[in-house]
Amino acid sequence: MEAVKRWRSEWRYPTTLLCIYGFFSTVKPMEPFIILYMTGPDKNLTTEEVNNQILPVWTYSYLAVLVPVFLLTDWLRYKPVVVFQCVMLFITTAMLLWTRSVPALQAMEFFYSLVTACDVAYFSYIYSVVDQKRYRKATSYCRSVQLLGYTVGSVLGQLLVSFHLMSNNNIMVLTLVLTAIALLVSCLLPMPRQSMFFHRRQNTKSNGDGTTDVAEHASTSMKSLEEIKEEKMDKSIESVEDTIRAKEEEGPKDEDLKESVGSQSCGQVLLQLWRDFRQCYSSRQLLYWSVWWAMATCGYNQTTNYVQVLWDHVQPSQNFSIYNGGVEAVSSLLSAGAAYSVGFTEVRWEKWGELTLGGFSGLGAAALFLMTFIGNIWVCYVGYIIFKCMYMLLITIAMYQIAADLTMERYALVFGMNNFGSLALQTIITAVVVDSGGLGLAIIPQFTIYASYFSLIAVVFSLRGLFTVWTAQRNQTETTPPDKNEPPDSIEHRL
Repeated sequence: MEAVKRWRSEWRYPTTLLCIYGFFSTVKPMEPFIILYMTGPDKNLTTEEVNNQILPVWTYSYLAVLVPVFLLTDWLRYKPVVVFQCVMLFITTAMLLWTRSVPALQAMEFFYSLVTACDVAYFSYIYSVVDQKRYRKATSYCRSVQLLGYTVGSVLGQLLVSFHLMSNNNIMVLTLVLTAIALLVSCLLPMPRQSMFFHRRQNTKSNGDGTTDVAEHASTSMKSLEEIKEEKMDKSIESVEDTIRAKEEEGPKDEDLKESVGSQSCGQVLLQLWRDFRQCYSSRQLLYWSVWWAMATCGYNQTTNYVQVLWDHVQPSQNFSIYNGGVEAVSSLLSAGAAYSVGFTEVRWEKWGELTLGGFSGLGAAALFLMTFIGNIWVCYVGYIIFKCMYMLLITIAMYQIAADLTMERYALVFGMNNFGSLALQTIITAVVVDSGGLGLAIIPQFTIYASYFSLIAVVFSLRGLFTVWTAQRNQTETTPPDKNEPPDSIEHRL
């Protein structure tokens, strides 16, 4: 019994539960065939209804709920939002199974936007319940298990569809069962005692002069003297809050006082977020990497959201065998390998990174052009695998470069802001290009725009990368001291 209690108090217990949750919540056998399911006899929708009316709702809703969910996730300390995410996933799957009308499926897309917005809780939860030295290991476990879930779901879906082992509706019922298991596991997660912003874990020690020093659990890189003073002020405020809470537990509750303290704490958090935002994006290198992140993620999301419509256009699923599940599985595994290889690549990314972003973005653009204009399904499949691998490789490099000098709090802030920027761009593109209220373009013109969009990214960052390399080479030449063994005449001649 003692061994069980000790194991539950260690980092392995919440990490194991979170991995189990991540696996069962990502095994979705029908996802690679979702367009086939919606346009087939089960739902009997047209491709135009799915492409121009239903799918765009996810983009608009995701942008609207991202920031509120981000703040609520930290305030509620992650676990309630993880449970809420699974409930929304269950509702999404149930609506996809039992509804048929366009308005109902548009509502389903709204619920799915809540699911994707709550991903921040999944990836942030683990940092609040494990020690900092376990961050990398716990993160690798959670990400690997999610990848395994996507791969298993894709392979399972391909087998069930190709060999007609289950009807589409029965596959959706299977997904509901898997989601119910994930929901049960999410309820078993331990409740964190602290979060990154609203409920920080801090240690204090007296200096003998009535002041206290704040020892943050995360690293303190990129902190200025002004920020340290602000932290001490925040600590004083938190000490007052702790005293008030203790008095509330001992005696009658003062609701007015409690509400006043809560609003002050929220204001402090928002003010600190704004200061951190300005401090982080004052770095030009971080700004450039973040711009690429926002632009490329926007294009990647648009491509993955509508690629099944392109595949169905090139080879109609009603008339031919399709292998969407196998393609998704292969692309996920190869993308994981590409991302994993970054950790073993010795490259000065601060010098060559932007040129790498431009070059590989160009390869992604070429793959998209091939998918668009070569009317062969196998070319489409191979082009998609190349495109996804290029993006996963580059986004891993970008994450590493951005996170290298940030504290965990700023890490979450910058990542959230970059995703918000990508969603803002995606909303504009969706409203203008895809939505029936805008241009409402067919799938081939859509992918022509996406390929041209990545070509623009490639040109901009290639030029920026060439300038960075040239500047670094020039600075290295100017700062290189002359060789002491070189004769004076040679030095004079060289000058």
